[in-house]
Amino acid sequence: MPKTHEHPSNIPSLVLIVGAGIAGSALAHALSTITSQSRASPLCVALLEGSLAEPDRIVGELLQPTGVAALQKLGLESCLEGINAIPEHGYCVVQSGQIVHIPYPGGREGRSFHHGRFVMALREQAKRAPGVDVVEAIANELIECQHTKRVLGVRTTRPNSTERESFLADLVSIADGCFSNFRNAVLGKALRESSTRSHFCGVILKDTQLPMPQHGTVGLVQGHGPVLLYQISEHDTRMLVAVKHPVPHDIKGHILRDVVPQLPASLHIAIHEALDRDRIRCMPNSFLPAVEQGGKYSKQGAILGDAWNMRHPLTGGGISVALHDVVILSELLANVDFRNWDQTSKLLSSWHSSRKPLASTLNILSFALYDLFSADGEHLTVLQKGCFKYFECGGECVHGPVSLLAGISPSPSLLAYHFFAVAFYSIWVMFFHPRPVVNESNSDKPLMVSPQLWEYSGLAVRGIKVLWSACVVFGPLLSSEIRWW
Repeated sequence: MPKTHEHPSNIPSLVLIVGAGIAGSALAHALSTITSQSRASPLCVALLEGSLAEPDRIVGELLQPTGVAALQKLGLESCLEGINAIPEHGYCVVQSGQIVHIPYPGGREGRSFHHGRFVMALREQAKRAPGVDVVEAIANELIECQHTKRVLGVRTTRPNSTERESFLADLVSIADGCFSNFRNAVLGKALRESSTRSHFCGVILKDTQLPMPQHGTVGLVQGHGPVLLYQISEHDTRMLVAVKHPVPHDIKGHILRDVVPQLPASLHIAIHEALDRDRIRCMPNSFLPAVEQGGKYSKQGAILGDAWNMRHPLTGGGISVALHDVVILSELLANVDFRNWDQTSKLLSSWHSSRKPLASTLNILSFALYDLFSADGEHLTVLQKGCFKYFECGGECVHGPVSLLAGISPSPSLLAYHFFAVAFYSIWVMFFHPRPVVNESNSDKPLMVSPQLWEYSGLAVRGIKVLWSACVVFGPLLSSEIRWW
């Protein structure tokens, strides 16, 4: 590939994408089929991936309705066909034998699937796109201009070879996933370090009937993190158990002893069989706020997907955010000269702002829900109970939160409204709902008794602490997004 500064104006611009996962493959296809249509000459795209074998991951298997819509905008909806994908119509939340139904509004649907099958379908579409060359090569290091800090390309090695090969382009985009090798190099001083507070430990259940078919099931486990279950093919159902960092040494024993007894009895046999049959695989749940690209502290290259921005996978928003980012970026790139970094830098800044409503909403929601559903402490337990009761109210108490979760109503302000509505409702529940107390005549059957008037002063103090806990959860998450607005 010729160097960037050697291109005559009538030669098609070259784009190099490192990483043929979901974001990279979708971007390659979009640059060919959407961006090139609006340019004077079509783009030539090189899509690099260290291994084109089918990936095998335990997350990245759930697509929210807004992600389905993004696929349709990209002309990639066919990637959901032929992979045994399962329609998803919403969620059900299970706690202590009680179930609350949280359907997607307006009959909208998500999809769940085997991650690897979906990625292979996206790669196949990228290969078929005009001007896209998919190359199996391991990217080892960036090629940079020492004077301008511009990323000119990458040095690679092919599988089963030690010979170095260089790929140069007008625009280099890094999409090499959550364990990115180039995040630090591209973002430079602008980078914020990722943090990991929990892990998802996953297995596949065989031929299992969930409490509500074609609905994601969230099991709230007292004293521990939530459990997420969703069907990913005709016979396979993914179970993800959230465990706090660090992962217990005997993770199987932890699941059998502390988690399984609090899940619906109909799942117990399938879980025991899965734990005996398969190795339990773990994945860190990392938080990485997106920083603005193209500024004075970052190098002159682009980065997207999990290499740039990560949130908790509990809400299944990662793929939707990545595809939405590709939709916006592919449109913005239509009228930019990649060899003019001032133009490209302004475009990246505009991209960062345009993606904020959806990305910020799903980023904040993912960890706010995790904190409530894991309920680490007395006051968060009050919020967890209040959240479940809030959903039981139905109407807007379900429609609003699930619209946020599905990406249908991307609004951080609406998210703040519902989050603190849950907080105040939790305090109201604490004052006026019956609670279990010890039954002296039969200790196995606690009595349900409403708080007495003389208890209100103590409950008022507790209510203030509950509200403060809500602020401690939501405030830093909101700040992390506003800081880079």
